[in-house]
Amino acid sequence: MSREIKIEGRPVWAEVHTPALEANFRAIRAHLDGPAQPHTSSRGSARGAKQAKSKRVLILAVVKGNGYGHGTAGAAKAFAHAGADWFGVTCSAEGAELREAGIRKPVLVMTGFWRGEEEHLIEYGLTPAVTHCSQLRDLERAAKRAGRKLRAPLGFHLKIDSGMNRLGISPDSIDCLARALSECPHLRLTGTFTHLASSEDFTSPQTDAQKTLFVQALDRMRERKVSPGVVHMANSAAVVSRPDTWMDMVRPGAILYGYHQNYNPPQMREEAMRRVSLRAALSFRARVVAIKDVAAGAGIGYNARFRAPQASRVAIISAGYADGLPRSLTNRGRVTLNGQFVPLVGTISMDLAAVDATSVEQVQIGDVATIYGPPAAHERADNAHTDVQDASEVARLLGTVSSDLLCMIGKRVPRVYTR
Repeated sequence: MSREIKIEGRPVWAEVHTPALEANFRAIRAHLDGPAQPHTSSRGSARGAKQAKSKRVLILAVVKGNGYGHGTAGAAKAFAHAGADWFGVTCSAEGAELREAGIRKPVLVMTGFWRGEEEHLIEYGLTPAVTHCSQLRDLERAAKRAGRKLRAPLGFHLKIDSGMNRLGISPDSIDCLARALSECPHLRLTGTFTHLASSEDFTSPQTDAQKTLFVQALDRMRERKVSPGVVHMANSAAVVSRPDTWMDMVRPGAILYGYHQNYNPPQMREEAMRRVSLRAALSFRARVVAIKDVAAGAGIGYNARFRAPQASRVAIISAGYADGLPRSLTNRGRVTLNGQFVPLVGTISMDLAAVDATSVEQVQIGDVATIYGPPAAHERADNAHTDVQDASEVARLLGTVSSDLLCMIGKRVPRVYTR
């Protein structure tokens, strides 16, 4: 497949296999719809198996951060085709990009809005999150100014801080919320949510504590005659492994792109992989642009941080840290070249990196190096065995998460969508 891809200019790209994105979404949908597991309703009561299947759980596909590096519009179109009910972004600019790409499903701006964004929210038909009572006044003024542009009151979702201590109103502020909302005739609360801080950690009681606080906040809202609307709290790990958090809607993120969380205890990750089978959708690739035969002891790259232990053949690939190849992989990372792993050697620079290709037969300029992700089609066809690493393996080596690595892929790296 990569042999056929033509990149104008510098040969570095992110290859996104849209059928993998769609398959991941459908695996999540099947998991939610599958053998009924008791889960918690928005009123906090445990439903039995028969009741659990009676209401379809909505899926909000999170496409913030340039679609976790996969491209906002390209990823959203794949998930829309697979049946996404909602989309989640971080700011009005990301939401506008979805609208301009033809996405018509509801879009939640999950981290709220900055003063001045209200008009953009209305213009593009986005649903803002409110994270502080004072934001209601700003939204009300904007909705009133919009007049007939709004066919109905402007819908928003309320974010409640249940213990992550980042964004959201305190459960103690529900009375304030109710009073403020009663003075906003141009607004309508259409959803209420919270965010789980450690849903992948089953050695911590935090998720249970957050759920308890959230349900109490919902009860308090109803006591004040405020309907919470669509209720949601489950993120990726909770979608896979905590059915009691599903409520009315779930918000998968990294799992949509093929990556399970790093669970605690670690063996739970294997269980999650069995429960919901995922496929990494993105391959980060670059071509060999130069080949150097160097003598033993020759220094490679800035500050000669690597010296060839013997006469070696070094291949230079057209990817550096400005593209998303972490500089911290200097002398410790690897890529796949012609079906086999080869080590990154020397300091990774802004635009280029070097690999020791001594062990690779017939390496030549134009060969494709896969930094991480599924192998190129020709590698699968030409080699009985192809070495493969995905972003999660590289992330663990660096002590980070796959989302961090994927979001590093720079804007100057074109996304190429394949089927």
